[in-house]
Amino acid sequence: MNVLILGSGGREHAMAWKIAQSDLLDELFIAPGNAGTKEVGTNLEISQTDFEAVKKAVIENNIELVIVGPEDPLVKGVHDFFLKDDELKNVPVIGPEKYAAQLEGSKEFAKEFMYRHNIPTAAYESFTTENLEEGYKFLETLDAPYVLKADGLAAGKGVVILNDLQEAKDELKDMLANEKFGAASSKVVIEEFLDGIELSCFVLTDGKSYVTLPSAKDYKRIGEGDKGLNTGGMGAVSPVPFATDELMKQIDELVIKPTIDGFQKDNISYVGFVFIGLILVKGEIKVIEYNCRMGDPETEVVIPLIESDFLELLIATGNKELHTKTIEIKNQSACTVVLVSGGYPEAYENGKEILGVNTVENSIPFHAGTKIVDGKLVTNGGRVIAVTSYGSDFKDALKTSYKSIEKICFNGMNFRTDIGFDL
Repeated sequence: MNVLILGSGGREHAMAWKIAQSDLLDELFIAPGNAGTKEVGTNLEISQTDFEAVKKAVIENNIELVIVGPEDPLVKGVHDFFLKDDELKNVPVIGPEKYAAQLEGSKEFAKEFMYRHNIPTAAYESFTTENLEEGYKFLETLDAPYVLKADGLAAGKGVVILNDLQEAKDELKDMLANEKFGAASSKVVIEEFLDGIELSCFVLTDGKSYVTLPSAKDYKRIGEGDKGLNTGGMGAVSPVPFATDELMKQIDELVIKPTIDGFQKDNISYVGFVFIGLILVKGEIKVIEYNCRMGDPETEVVIPLIESDFLELLIATGNKELHTKTIEIKNQSACTVVLVSGGYPEAYENGKEILGVNTVENSIPFHAGTKIVDGKLVTNGGRVIAVTSYGSDFKDALKTSYKSIEKICFNGMNFRTDIGFDL
């Protein structure tokens, strides 16, 4: 079978790395990919949101399965594009249709879905410029800190948490009236602050049946001790040490099963991954958010723990036959530490030569922002490489990752030395 993965980050490299191990694979293509995906498949120089170019690639390369990595093509309707095209409609796409992708594309849509299906989450209200004054009044009914979320996609940066009421009101105005996050904040969801410890759960579903992947916890702040600016993610741990069998059973009963049942009750066609961001508050589990794809860098720790043939699971999902499969997970831990460009998540420079990646032996360097220029491996993004390792527990795995990082260098390289500090 010929397979196409859409995307260019660490998540897509991890998926490509795993799919390349399958006996069911003939040829693997990644669009646009990076320097790492080039080692396990063929990169195609096309944009993941240029659907006509994607169509051409699918036909020319006899693609029989498409896996969508990032949220952007999903929210823009790549799956719908395939279904409406006579030449593409029989090619399965792993990733939900546009309406279903609103679970990530609209905070309000997700909240309404959770309320409708009794899925535990924080109390909330949503506001636009038309009812800005009501937004101020709603803030006054809450205790600090105040959580404001841009309703649409804001590249992981549309959530603001403030302790001062007046600052929260000013921020609400900035987001709505001044379009701080552009169209993404034309509507803002304000919700109660949940104080607890976070984890993420990942599900692969064909809309009716599902398999649960290992749990993970990522670290989004740039600074040690979870301080500083929010990033896409500086590292991740899987499985989460406090995610006991009992807790995972609770998550399945209160969150996962009602979510999949909710798709059917609401007639939502959903094929692909559901990322469920969770928080444990005084022993009670609540949903923070849904994503309509795998997380990054969580994918770089979750995928390596799958023992089963990953492509076989994806094929069954695309054919709506997931009920015929089970998933096997390695009895190990995996951790990843992300190497980022100097200045990230603010301004940074690309094109810095990366040395030593090919000398890493005991870890898997998953490429994110990399490319080959004049035969040299160089930086091409804020998050550059995720160094993933196995271990008997997360501490053991982290030790290996940090040892491997000593072999890698590029100008301005930055990483956190305290991943897993709160576990």
